[in-house]
Amino acid sequence: MSSAEPAVATLETPDSHPKRVAVVTGAAAGIGRSIAERLAADGYAVALIGRTPGTAAAAASEIAATGGTAAGYDADVADRAQVDAAVAAIRAELGPIAVVVANAAVAPQQAFLEMTLEQWNTIIDINLTGTFNTVQSCLPDLVEAGWGRVVLISSSSAQRGAPKMAHYAASKGGQLALTKALAVEFARTGITVNTVVPSSIDTPSVEKKRADGKIPSAEDMAKYIPVGRMGTGADIAGAVSYLASDDTSYVTGQTIGVNGGSFIG
Repeated sequence: MSSAEPAVATLETPDSHPKRVAVVTGAAAGIGRSIAERLAADGYAVALIGRTPGTAAAAASEIAATGGTAAGYDADVADRAQVDAAVAAIRAELGPIAVVVANAAVAPQQAFLEMTLEQWNTIIDINLTGTFNTVQSCLPDLVEAGWGRVVLISSSSAQRGAPKMAHYAASKGGQLALTKALAVEFARTGITVNTVVPSSIDTPSVEKKRADGKIPSAEDMAKYIPVGRMGTGADIAGAVSYLASDDTSYVTGQTIGVNGGSFIG
């Protein structure tokens, strides 16, 4: 479903060839916003999907103001009907989808013995089923074109575990397995499927947890990262840019760690 009027610049490159369309979920802020900005800079027409009404459209407007091609859409990825409606609007307004980046996720903390089934299901519904909804809804365009890139954004929590985040780690581990399965199933179709695994990335949600006293300061965390700093959304976006490119036709089913040298998993 479109959020008001889509913030679209031009859908044609200077030589009049249509731009490839890239869908990014959870794109209103944080890592998703950085990915959307990078793909727009790379020349894609980017469809930003966000759960909070109007936020994706606002982000898309800012990208379009800098010369990129972008449009914002409201959808809760856990709700298949909303995802299908957004994808239909993207096809109608931007064209067939070529790149899918499943980034939308939530990462609350909850002690396992105090975790309710509702809390468990909520995280699985958004992080894992939301990925399923997004990829399955978009994938027919990639299959028809005989070319496509699917990138899932997982987490190092799936590789090394995380206290008070069993539901989150399980959902992100599911993405790793889903990547392998889809990469094999679609290997002969011109579609590659890969996962980016971030670790210690400074985002607005991380800043909020830090302000709430739930995690250490950025300086303290950086002491345990070989490169000596926390990562940024731009670091993740760079990996996605590569995986979304023509250069990766022989790269599929892979897990790309973007973690500053924190060797895990």
